Amino acid sequence: MKMEEAITGRRSIRKFKNEAVPREVIASILDTARWAPSWGNTQPWQFYVITGEPLEAFRKANRDEIAGGKVFAPDVSIPEIWPDHLKKRYGETGKILLGALGIAREDKEGRNNFYGEMALLFGAPALIIACIPRESSVEYAMLDIGLVVQTICLLAHGKGLGTCIMAAAIGFPKLLRSIASIPEELRITVGIALGYPDGDAPINTFSRVRAELPDLVQWID
Repeated sequence: MKMEEAITGRRSIRKFKNEAVPREVIASILDTARWAPSWGNTQPWQFYVITGEPLEAFRKANRDEIAGGKVFAPDVSIPEIWPDHLKKRYGETGKILLGALGIAREDKEGRNNFYGEMALLFGAPALIIACIPRESSVEYAMLDIGLVVQTICLLAHGKGLGTCIMAAAIGFPKLLRSIASIPEELRITVGIALGYPDGDAPINTFSRVRAELPDLVQWID
């Protein structure tokens, strides 16, 4: 697979097959991903891979927390305010996504069912939790996390796997710490749902949209 194909072909997967990913495959992905760049080669990342019964326990508890109306309290705050042009892109993506599922804006039950599937990680058989030291510079360490997470997702795509980078997986740090024994000195930053994508699911096949190059790049000659 060419680099360009991997970058443009990778997408967020929101329905996975009920098929376990071999541990050696996940280990191979992480072993290669550790060569991702980081500030001063600090490599601030730590990963926890959750599968099997611990993952099932997390899914159920995560769904119950969300269904019960518990408010997210992540170690890294989720943005609530966006510039108008970014908020517009975010909103348009939500419309496309729900439209692919045939869920109308006024369909509260349909939306809640979707959020329930999100809490269950869309059926992914593996969850990778990325962490950074709590004492590190959050801004630079989060940049490094973005680099290594993208690397993981591209490597997974190259092996026929799918991923979804999820804030919904790390909204309740205490829950994750109790299941995965993640120490307090680590800041839980993001979760990566990993598995074999359901290629027939409309939620995995809708047309994606990106801003045009003139909207993103200024040339200074």
